[in-house]
Amino acid sequence: MTVSTRRLDPWQGLETVAAWLLAVLWLAPLLYAFWAAFHPPEYATRFLLTAPLTLGNFAEAWSQAPFARYFLNTFLLVTSILAAQFLLCTLAGYAFARFAFRGRDLAFALVLVQLMIMPEVLIVENYRTMSRLGLVDTIAGIGLPYMASAFGIFLLRQTFKTIPRELEEAARVEGCSMLQILWKVYVPLARPTYVAYGLVSVSYHWNNFLWPLVITNSVETRPLTVGLAIFGAPESGVDWSVITAGTLLAVAPLLLAFLLFQRQFVQSFMYAGIK
Repeated sequence: MTVSTRRLDPWQGLETVAAWLLAVLWLAPLLYAFWAAFHPPEYATRFLLTAPLTLGNFAEAWSQAPFARYFLNTFLLVTSILAAQFLLCTLAGYAFARFAFRGRDLAFALVLVQLMIMPEVLIVENYRTMSRLGLVDTIAGIGLPYMASAFGIFLLRQTFKTIPRELEEAARVEGCSMLQILWKVYVPLARPTYVAYGLVSVSYHWNNFLWPLVITNSVETRPLTVGLAIFGAPESGVDWSVITAGTLLAVAPLLLAFLLFQRQFVQSFMYAGIK
């Protein structure tokens, strides 16, 4: 037993070193952003411990771009997409998990096919559709293509299938309708899955860039990602301290949420992975 443990020690040490190396590589851009954002521009590339600290870069970034409007647009976009996904994915997942109807397997197979298609492939067709609906340069136009999520339907279907039917039958005996059974039995038991999917959805759509860039044309509809790209464009002047300050403003809500709810993040993703 001792020999086998010693044989594993070099591999464990190598894994530890590799993990630390990856962590440093991942943290390096973020650490530089913090350094440049909290120091004057002349110290953006001079890493001196005696360099003075300042919050002026954040004030300058906030004054140069309408970040308040970008935050509002992003919040409206993310919450509307998440609310629609919860509603549509819950109803579809429940139907696929508990109802037997003609063509169910074929319909579910078509849903799974959507998982194999990259969203970027559909950009041209989605733009044509939004143009016909008159939703170009609107928040609804940004979010509409994502409101029916194949991943969400699949995840909730798998979760609902693990819930014992005896609970549903007991609810029927108590006189509950189908929607009441869904709301009072299935949804509460699937709460960890909802949390996991909600975290994935919020983080993805908060950082989504390409589709919002294509479909938006004005400040009134641009989310943070597009606004930050325009703010950091060379035509606007390259001041790394101000640009990194704007970047931290954009990522601050997600970063703060992760730091405060780190355990819930990890537990939710692990639960969803097991399901």
